[in-house]
Amino acid sequence: MTVPAAPAFGAPCPVTASPQTLALLASRRSASAQALRAPGPDAAQLADLLRLAARVPDHGKLAPWRFVVLEGEAKDAFVRRLQALVDRQAAPEKARAVLAKIALPPLTVAVISSPKPASIPLWEQQMSAGAVCMTLLLAAEAMGFGANWITDWYAFDPDARALLGVADTEQVAGFIHLGTPSEDPLERVRPDMSAIVQRWEA
Repeated sequence: MTVPAAPAFGAPCPVTASPQTLALLASRRSASAQALRAPGPDAAQLADLLRLAARVPDHGKLAPWRFVVLEGEAKDAFVRRLQALVDRQAAPEKARAVLAKIALPPLTVAVISSPKPASIPLWEQQMSAGAVCMTLLLAAEAMGFGANWITDWYAFDPDARALLGVADTEQVAGFIHLGTPSEDPLERVRPDMSAIVQRWEA
């Protein structure tokens, strides 16, 4: 699958209808992280996915996020170091069990919220990192891969954060697990729209 090149700086970016995008959004469903297997995105596909994910709204053009790619032997080593931190968690057995979510997928991208000193509110910068996570998820599914956005305890544990090189001023916005689903995800319960939509009236 060919991903179009980025437009040249200053080139028009026309808004056009995309029925395929609507179809993807209408049926989008996260794949179970434990069901993700090889193959995952190759190097060229991953480069495209990260480039697409970085095209999110970014007030101030700060790029207040960064990526840490976990794959292959390095990813295995990362998981082993997380295993050494399990016993100190509040619920060790549960903490050990959820490591399958990061151990089994062939590729994981940690999206790090990395706010910059600026007049742009911190909350807006953090939301931009969340937008990166969602766009990466959608781009991966559009490319034909299964994807899951998870945090889990190792996004918050100080020593686990240190393993990723997360600074005190940063947060793990999410671990995006990528691969080929070994089973189709099933539709889940969705919100009652009438309960969450209201129209403001003067």
